[in-house]
Amino acid sequence: MKIYTKTGDKATTALFTGKRVPKHHIRIESYGTIDELNSFLGLVRDQDIDSHSKQILANIQNKLFTVGAILATEPKKDNRLKIPRIHSEDIEALEREMDLMNEELPEMTHFILPGGHITVSYCHIARTVCRRGERMISYLHENEPVPETLLAYINRLSDYLFVLARKLSKDLQADEVKWIPEKMD
Repeated sequence: MKIYTKTGDKATTALFTGKRVPKHHIRIESYGTIDELNSFLGLVRDQDIDSHSKQILANIQNKLFTVGAILATEPKKDNRLKIPRIHSEDIEALEREMDLMNEELPEMTHFILPGGHITVSYCHIARTVCRRGERMISYLHENEPVPETLLAYINRLSDYLFVLARKLSKDLQADEVKWIPEKMD
C-alpha cells in the first residue's frame, strides 16, 4: 500500500464516505486535533509511569480512533461505520478513574501552573490539545450533529488528563506550583 496518493495535492481530502472537502474544513480540524491528542497521549504513555495509567491511556487511544472515525463520517452516512461507538459506559470509566486518583491527591485550593516535571508537562499539553479538540467539535456540532456521548467523552477526557497530571506530579514527587495572582492596590 502506498502512503502517498496525490489526491490531496489540491488542498482537499476525503471523508470516510468519499466526499471531498477542503483540508481546512471544521470536520478535518476536529479529527485532526483528536489525532494530535492521540499522539501526545502516546508520548505520555511512553514515559516512566505506572502500568495502570499506561493501560488506561492505551484504552483511551483506542477510543480516540473511534472518535476520529465518527468525526470523519458525515452524520447521514453514519450507518456505514462498522465500529463500536462511544457509550455512556466509556464516560463513566473516565469518571471512576478520576475518583480513584482524587482519593490519593491533596485537596486543590488554587489553580496549578502546568509543569514541575517533563512527564507532567506532556500530560498538560495533552489536556490543552483535548480542550482545543472539544472546541473544534463543538463548533462542528453547531452545523452538523455530533453524538452527545462523543461530546461528553471529550469533555470528560480533558478533566481526566488534568487529574492524571496531578497524580503524576504526586507519583514523580514534582512540586505543584499554585497560581496565586498578585494583589492589586
